[in-house]
Amino acid sequence: MKAYVFPGQGAQFVGMGSDLYQKSEEAKQLFERANEILRFRITDLMFSGTDEDLRQTKVTQPAIFLHSVILAKTLGSEFQPEMAAGHSLGEFSALVACGALSFDDGLKLVSQRATAMQNACEMQESTMAAILGMEDADVERICAEIDEVVVPANYNSPGQIVISGSIAGIDIAIEKLTAAGAKRALKLSVGGAFHSPLMEPARENLAKAIENTSFRKPICPIYQNVSAKPETEPERIKKNLIDQLTAPVRWTQTVVNMLANGASEFTEVGPGNVLQGLIKKVDRKIPIKSA
Repeated sequence: MKAYVFPGQGAQFVGMGSDLYQKSEEAKQLFERANEILRFRITDLMFSGTDEDLRQTKVTQPAIFLHSVILAKTLGSEFQPEMAAGHSLGEFSALVACGALSFDDGLKLVSQRATAMQNACEMQESTMAAILGMEDADVERICAEIDEVVVPANYNSPGQIVISGSIAGIDIAIEKLTAAGAKRALKLSVGGAFHSPLMEPARENLAKAIENTSFRKPICPIYQNVSAKPETEPERIKKNLIDQLTAPVRWTQTVVNMLANGASEFTEVGPGNVLQGLIKKVDRKIPIKSA
């Protein structure tokens, strides 16, 4: 079965999408439509901006979404997913590419999500850290013992978890996890504690927008971050999308479930190849390619 996956924040690069804009009239029209919806020329920042421009959350998230969704649309009849998933932000790309959301509605929600997350980050100083070479259960147990906000945020691959929380919580966790045998515990250069309880203000803000948006049944099951399970019912998809902001991204479990349900090849749609590396850590033999 053909599985398609869509990357999240961090996959951006200067020049992203410019080849699509130049080669395809359909892509050009969609990019220009995005400029109208966002009320600024995101294409200028994507094609010829700076790394600093692209690191702004209000730019990063729509930019990755646009690159992924427009690439999927230009694939035409080649794009025939039998299952799909997206990492964090990438879940919105997957939903639009697979017909559960319109392009306009998807972009509007992504833009609102970016703003809501940025605002939540500014309310309390917080961060994330990558933990390598430790069992998931051990990371969970040590985080739960800390009397600060610190939780597993991204189950990226076996032996690689990202934790999220307050500055104090992350500092204590790094010390305790290192002492308990983690190979590496590295604080990340991010603006806040994504996929943690500190994103609750963003979750509340986005919930209203998602509830007021029309969703349809996708053309194939979407494996959602919150459950790592295939979903096709619009109301269930909406609830999981809302919960996603404060819940962990269960990517390892998602890939395991997709493989168990018959995924025989993966295609990554969007900038970079981060997801290909993570999937290979789950199953080295599975065929993976970029769109």
